[in-house]
Parts: sequence; structure tokens; C-alpha cells
Amino acid sequence: MRDINLKATEYFEAVARLGTVTRAAAELGVSPSAVSQQIRALETQFGVRLFRREKRRLTLTLDGDRLFQTTTQAFGALRNARSAIGRQRDMRALTIRVSPSFGVRWLGPRIADFAAANPDWNIRIDATPDFSSFETEAVDLDLRYGLGAWAGLTVDCILHDFVMPMCSRDYLERLRALSDDPVEQLRQARLIDSVKALYRWDIWLAANRIELRDLSYPFRFDRSSMSIEMARSGGGVALDSAGLCLDELERGDLVPFAPAIPVIVFPGYWFVCPPRHLNRRIVTRFAAWITGEAQAHEVRSRALLDRLGCSYREESGPDLIDAGTGRQ
Repeated sequence: MRDINLKATEYFEAVARLGTVTRAAAELGVSPSAVSQQIRALETQFGVRLFRREKRRLTLTLDGDRLFQTTTQAFGALRNARSAIGRQRDMRALTIRVSPSFGVRWLGPRIADFAAANPDWNIRIDATPDFSSFETEAVDLDLRYGLGAWAGLTVDCILHDFVMPMCSRDYLERLRALSDDPVEQLRQARLIDSVKALYRWDIWLAANRIELRDLSYPFRFDRSSMSIEMARSGGGVALDSAGLCLDELERGDLVPFAPAIPVIVFPGYWFVCPPRHLNRRIVTRFAAWITGEAQAHEVRSRALLDRLGCSYREESGPDLIDAGTGRQ
């Protein structure tokens, strides 16, 4: 490639494509004599004539046509790539990383409203349990599940979690047919384990001083959405986030297993980003929007749980839990 005169080739392609030296010069922003000089230099380098000069018209020779077919494709591809890069550079984009279950069950039904209010922005949702490495990844913000202990970042709680055992109404009726005692019902129940949740069965049982002879899990899922769906379809009792299945609770597809046992409430969902990212207007706009959505959701959650006869136990977070745990 080093022996190819790329500048002369560019000038040749412009003349062949546009049909005249004058038009090519105008596109390239040079004089017609400069274009003619480069064409002659290219013909000298190849040792062939590229154009036939008939009066004031230029016609490609066979060699010239062969070179044009190749160069016009190459330069066309370069022009397209340049345009695409320019569009990408100028594109107004917001990239959010969120845990999968929270993204699908909570953020997903709401994000269209934010997009409608910000039509000039492109929004990318990266649903993964892995937290962003903001120094090496092009991510604007995380919506994280955890205890909020992430040093060096802006960390604001947007939503409390409401954790309680839940199951389908039919499944609860079958358990109550076996016993009136919730503890004995649990001993007969199939427990559904959400393995990435902060509150799991062993912690919940200890906090409520409930002992089971054999703590086993017929079902274990690494996605809260799967645990919730299993409970909804009558597969057992899930200990999970009421906030992630509020619609199912409102419809009666899920019911509290034991309303007399307090719902565990703790700050669980966080807006996280480097402080410098708040200099982007779209990031602060999203932060304000999601805070409002979360507040409305929390009011709705407490109102429903109150109607269902639930009580609450407020906590700052379960003990002995790694702050890096992420709900999936």
C-alpha cells in the first residue's frame, strides 16, 4: 500500500464519479489544475491512460474503469464509516446497568414513560447482575441491589425492599388444610430459594425464631423473577420482594403466607454512579425521574400490604451479608 498514491487515487475517483475535473475540484475543495496534476501523476505511476480526452469530455479507459470500480467501492465504504462514526459520536445516549429481575419486573414497565419525555435521547438498558466498572466501561449509572456500601461513588437509595414469604392462594389453602399453625405449615411446604437475595430463608427463619427440622429447598433460582413465577403457579412458598410482584399481589395471584409475621423492610435498591457523571443533564434528569417513580411505588406497596393485614419490621440490612451481593 505504501507505493500507492492515495491522494491521487482519491482525486481520480472523484473525477470518474462526477464526470468532470471541475466538479471533482469543487467537491475536494481544490483547484481544477491540482486535480489534473494528480490524475497525470497517477497515470504515470500505473503506466497506463485512465481517461480518454475527447475535446472537453473525459471517458474512462478499460484500465480506468477497472480502477474506478475498485476505488469507488473502497471510498464509498470509507465515507459510510465516517458518517456512521459521526452519527454515533453525536448521538445522545443514556446507558443504564440494572439487575435482570429488577430491570424486567420494575424498570421495564416504566422506562417507556421516561423515553417519551426525553425523545431526543437513546436509552440502552444493560441487564446483568455484575456491577459496572465505571473507569473502564461506558455506563452512565447503575441501579444496584445491595446494602449501599460502594466507596468513591454517588450512592442514593431509591427504593426500600419489602421481603416476605408468598405463595398462590390455592397452595396456601392446601397448607392450611394440614394445620392452623404457620410454623407447621412451613414444615410441610416446598420452600423456593432465591439464592442471590439478601434475605434468604435461613436468615428469615432465625430472625423470626422459627426452627425447621430439615431446611431444604426443592427449588433454587438465581433470578427472583423465576422464584416469583414458581410461587405464583403453585410450586411452593417463595421468600422474596413484594415490590417486584406488586401486580400479582394486587390481583390475588400471590398472597402473603403469614401476614402476622412482619414484612422485612430495608433500603435495598440504589442509584449509583461516579460523582462526575452527575454533570450530564440526562443523568440528573433520570435520577429525579426514578426517585419519583420509586416513591410512588413505595406508597402503593405499603398501602397494599396494609390492606392485606401485614405489619413491618424496619431494618438497615441483614447481618453477615456481603455488600457485593446482587439480586439477579
